[in-house]
Amino acid sequence: MSEARGTRWLDADQQASWRAFAVGVTLLLDRLDEDLQRAFDLSLTEYEILVRLSESPERSLRMAQLADALAHSRSRVTHTVARMQRAGLVDRSVSPEDGRGIVCTLTRRGHDLLVEAAPVHVAGVRDYLVDLSAREDFAALGRVMNAVTDRLIECHPEADLRP
Repeated sequence: MSEARGTRWLDADQQASWRAFAVGVTLLLDRLDEDLQRAFDLSLTEYEILVRLSESPERSLRMAQLADALAHSRSRVTHTVARMQRAGLVDRSVSPEDGRGIVCTLTRRGHDLLVEAAPVHVAGVRDYLVDLSAREDFAALGRVMNAVTDRLIECHPEADLRP
């Protein structure tokens, strides 16, 4: 590899940690998705939508807010929500506040599915990540990822992706 002027290359330990992180995150998210798909025919993204709606006032969010909260494109969230609406998990309606925005609301069926799926998801998060880490290491991971989020928002303030 040629030396680019000013490039701060990763040392061997940093490279090993970066690769472990990249592979680990990919495998973790794939496994969590697989667990939900197998048990509930629900993707990890759909599960996260149900969670975000359940935690919101009146179990509703504007579609733009939902996309921002998930750090996904509005187009991707729109397609996912359309599938979920066909399955009876959410409803979409025009915003009563201004008549322009679209609001996504958790249905009773969606809430019931979330209640059923949450223990499976949490067990996976614990088994595949949390219980493998010392409490202080897991807290450090949270601090690092919050710093990453803050940095990326600083670089792209138009896309505030904080949960």
